[in-house]
Amino acid sequence: MVDILFYGTVNSVTFALIAVGFTLVYGVSRLPNFAHGAIYVLVGFMTWSFVNDLNLNYLLAILISLCISSLLGAAIYRLVLIRLRGLPTSEIIASFAFGLIILEGLRLQGIGGFKGFIGPFYVLPSFIDAKIRVAGMLIDAQRLIIIGGGLAVVITLWLFTHYTKIGLSLRAIAQDEQAAMMLGVDSDRVAMISLSIGSALAGLAAVIILPLGNVTAEAGYRVLIYALAVCIIGGLGSWGGAILASFVLGFAMIVSTSLFGAVWESVVLVGTIILILIFKPSGLLGKQKELEERV
Repeated sequence: MVDILFYGTVNSVTFALIAVGFTLVYGVSRLPNFAHGAIYVLVGFMTWSFVNDLNLNYLLAILISLCISSLLGAAIYRLVLIRLRGLPTSEIIASFAFGLIILEGLRLQGIGGFKGFIGPFYVLPSFIDAKIRVAGMLIDAQRLIIIGGGLAVVITLWLFTHYTKIGLSLRAIAQDEQAAMMLGVDSDRVAMISLSIGSALAGLAAVIILPLGNVTAEAGYRVLIYALAVCIIGGLGSWGGAILASFVLGFAMIVSTSLFGAVWESVVLVGTIILILIFKPSGLLGKQKELEERV
């Protein structure tokens, strides 16, 4: 029971870290950033390259990678998405195409991930390479860092959006874009900032989570699916809903794995999405209109 509680929490915080950047971007600017997973993998690869090829300090490599990801997010909006605002299908296709270019470009560098692939492995070092005994169970220190990192990200993001000028402008656009624009808030500038921050959050999730696994191109697609699942279940644009959905999914997948095996993880993921869409189409804490209000 203790192991389910602990690993369920780690799994839930992992989902939250993966989804919080995607949720921030959509919640503020209503832009579905389908390059989210690609940026996650790109930051992992850049960090590995800076450490192993350029012999940079690990923390410095992380900082440089996050800065690059932030600038990349801003560039995606300024060069591509700004011309497609208000065209949801085009926004999805354009951002996904951008992410596809990144992931397939990285695959050409030798980052595989699919079954049968033979090649070099890219693994980020753990922040603390140690095991800690808690309640009679040996726990990797990196998993404790995931929990602490996730908590720190959520608290920092809340403080940023409530007590800084930029954060308040993000909240203003998210709540009522037309009213915020009438008060002098630049919608395009805020959207670019949100995409920049969301991309940095995707990269931060990568450097916290990836020490427990390999940097692979496949991880980019998986991260995008997880982020979409969390946002759909929690409610598109709802930050609180994303956190709640992360814990629902995290514990559901851990319990199903312990009872029936890892093969059921995907079934639980898809099944949860379907049930939510049937019984509460707007998500757990979503603000979109329900079916009976739309017809």
